[in-house]
Amino acid sequence: MDNQLVGATQKPLKMRWVMIGFAFLATVLNYMHRLSFNYLSSVGDLRDLISDEAFGYIGSCFFIAYTLSNAFSGFVIDKIGTKVGYSLCMLIWNTAGLFHALARSPMQFGAVRFFLGVGEAGNWPAALKLTREWFPAKERSTASGIFNMGSAFGSIIVPPLVAYISLKYGWKNTFVFLAVLGYIWLIAFWLIYHTPGKKLKKDKSRVIPFKVLFRTRFVTMFTLSKFFIDPIWYFVTFWIGRYLVDVYHFNLAQIGWYAMLPFIVADVGNLLGGYFTQFIIQKGVPIAKARRISLGASLGIMALPLLAAPFIPFSPVFALGVFSLVGFGYTSYNANSLALVPDVVPKDSTASVWGVGSVGTGIGGAVFQALSGVILMKVAVSSSYVVGYNYLFLGYGVLALIGLVIILFLIGSFQKNQYLHQYVEAADKA
Repeated sequence: MDNQLVGATQKPLKMRWVMIGFAFLATVLNYMHRLSFNYLSSVGDLRDLISDEAFGYIGSCFFIAYTLSNAFSGFVIDKIGTKVGYSLCMLIWNTAGLFHALARSPMQFGAVRFFLGVGEAGNWPAALKLTREWFPAKERSTASGIFNMGSAFGSIIVPPLVAYISLKYGWKNTFVFLAVLGYIWLIAFWLIYHTPGKKLKKDKSRVIPFKVLFRTRFVTMFTLSKFFIDPIWYFVTFWIGRYLVDVYHFNLAQIGWYAMLPFIVADVGNLLGGYFTQFIIQKGVPIAKARRISLGASLGIMALPLLAAPFIPFSPVFALGVFSLVGFGYTSYNANSLALVPDVVPKDSTASVWGVGSVGTGIGGAVFQALSGVILMKVAVSSSYVVGYNYLFLGYGVLALIGLVIILFLIGSFQKNQYLHQYVEAADKA
């Protein structure tokens, strides 16, 4: 049955690596747009314009839009198909990225970050749907890890890239350059992408309503888990630049070289996390058990360094090590989380479920970004930046533990969800 989902001929099966390559590159561009502002505003003219508190609220603008978009982007992508849906998302977020070059105040940056969040939210539902269309179940954790490597790879190349372009040509031209790359991807994807086999018509027609999805324990707990877990990754990616400036007084060139190190380690987590699950499945561990083992181990790797960080003497090497371990754990977790959804829900609702789950991501991101900015500003004024970031390390470590409890004990079975599959079967017969 899985072979039918990825195409009955040999040519589509070979093409699956080209298609996952598109998802990888889109995720790279997603993170390049997402993070460039964070680094550029950590020092220099934009730092003078945007305080820590304003930075936190601007981050919340992004995540509010991310939440709203995730509430419907997955359903839209399931309805209109991968090609049109993915292209629309790229067009929206890439154009919003271009408009960063025109912003001149915190309020204007908040507005363009809002529209960036509207478009960027669709990347993961679209990439997940692409993976479900082109890859059999046994390869999906690896395929998910490959496209999700784009988040860490984009995070790797952003610091040196934006430092170089900004120092040489100015911060405005940095945003213009990134937008040009996005429009090139959009043209190539539109010309090349197709849905394998003859499944396109059916893929566009079977969408499970939001209220039906939320009747299941899996979807509600999955959404709740993302509320606590995903903001930890955004703490790493959004705040590392400011952390290096605030605590170790790095300049933009130093940030360009050193801030990419945790994301190199995180990229390894994407591959090893997905491959480890595939490896133990091949050794005879049931798929559902293998997913739970990998998710639990990944969340443990995230929690421990965050909770230990305030109690170990500080140094730049140590701090980068903490960020690296957290990034490794998160990308390993995410590779398996992306593969988990297609295991549980009907094939035509994978993007919808990921989108619904990512509502939790957006709400958590908005809440904890704003809190991070407020806490850091108040503690830095009354004590020091070191103490302020210690509070953040501990807080995000607790979030990882809460996420671990949800994934191991509250989310329920990782097997095929009978309620949702029966709903689809009944709808097909109607």
